Amino acid sequence: MADTPLAGVGVLVTRPAGQAEELIAAIKAAGGRSIVFPVIEIAPRSPQDIASDLAGLPDPDIVIFVSRNSVEHGLAWSEGGAIAAVGPATASAIEAAARVVDIRPASGFDSESLLEEPALTDVRGKTIRIIRGNGGRELLATTLRERGANVDYLEVYARRTPDYPEAEIADLVRQLEAGDIAVVIVMSVESFHNLLVLLPESCHEALAKTLLVTPAARVIKQVTGRLPGCPATLADGPGADEIVRAIANLAPHSSGQNS
Repeated sequence: MADTPLAGVGVLVTRPAGQAEELIAAIKAAGGRSIVFPVIEIAPRSPQDIASDLAGLPDPDIVIFVSRNSVEHGLAWSEGGAIAAVGPATASAIEAAARVVDIRPASGFDSESLLEEPALTDVRGKTIRIIRGNGGRELLATTLRERGANVDYLEVYARRTPDYPEAEIADLVRQLEAGDIAVVIVMSVESFHNLLVLLPESCHEALAKTLLVTPAARVIKQVTGRLPGCPATLADGPGADEIVRAIANLAPHSSGQNS
């Protein structure tokens, strides 16, 4: 049916717990079946540790939030300065907390898009704080430093690989190998790497035959290198509707099975 383009399609959702509700609802509305399997666990840092780090940092001219997690766990620690958001979901989270987003990409939803904004091209001598989790991409900091800015990080949470019971992993492997999971959604390179770590190597062949949908071109590159032949496709963006539309365009609709 036209209003259920994912009828019979099993979709593995790997987003962190608490961040997948909109996507799960969109998959259900399209007739699909979500298999929820977070591959990243978010652990907030203690206020004492954050305050200790913050005490040694200079006042910023610009504060950049890289994700909704950075907003949830770091907005209370943003002191002064213009507020920048990497993408629309991050900007929406800031605005939902009654704060103003001063800098956001005119189009796009990644660091490259944000770096194209005029407010971040002439930053010589400015102090810029990036609020994020542990680790992550260095593109923002590297580019802004090359442009003459003084850049520091404030890490407000940690990302970890979850620890699953063997029985739960075995059940997921069974579904992948049986073709009950037709699509895997992976939002980031870290998510893809964690998925490979969590699944036994014997299951990677089945994963390589499963449609993988992502909003990030960097993920496609990683998938091509690690799982040659995997039918990976790029969604137009990270929003739930964009992800579901990408699945609907390519997923097998007549059943939940891989061909």
